[in-house]
Amino acid sequence: MVLAAQQSPLVPNLTELIIGLITFAIIFFALWKQVLPRLNAMLAERTDHIEGGLKRADDAQAEAKEVLAQYRAQLADARHEAARLREQAKEEAAQIVAQGRADGVAERERIITSANVQIEADRQHALTSLRAEVGSLAIELASRIVGESLADEARQSRMIDRFLGEIAGEVAGEAAAR
Repeated sequence: MVLAAQQSPLVPNLTELIIGLITFAIIFFALWKQVLPRLNAMLAERTDHIEGGLKRADDAQAEAKEVLAQYRAQLADARHEAARLREQAKEEAAQIVAQGRADGVAERERIITSANVQIEADRQHALTSLRAEVGSLAIELASRIVGESLADEARQSRMIDRFLGEIAGEVAGEAAAR
């Protein structure tokens, strides 16, 4: 008992030390064989999951960039097409305006020509009608002055022509004097 009293409290009992080391070895071996592989598998799975998520995110970002590039290319094409269509519409509008002007000028010329023909026809009709009326008035007046009937057609025609010729000469003289 003397020996037991002399042992330092800092030095462990040899039996407890051996039992503690054996227990530690058994627990360490069990953990190393059972828990460590599961822990490594779980960590590997988690690493794969994280790396897969990062890869999917990178793939999605690359796809988004590709779609954005396609969108921008389509937008540029659409803008070029719109500009081309605007230019084409301006050219067509200019052609339509030019065609409209040409058609308007042609229609105006046709209307003027038609109006001139109608005016000339109306003038001829009025001149013929006036000549007949003036002739009948001249014959009636001449019949009153002469005192006899001027029923002969040839005589009437010569007298009307001479009278109208004198009137036309006077009108032409007045127009030249102006």
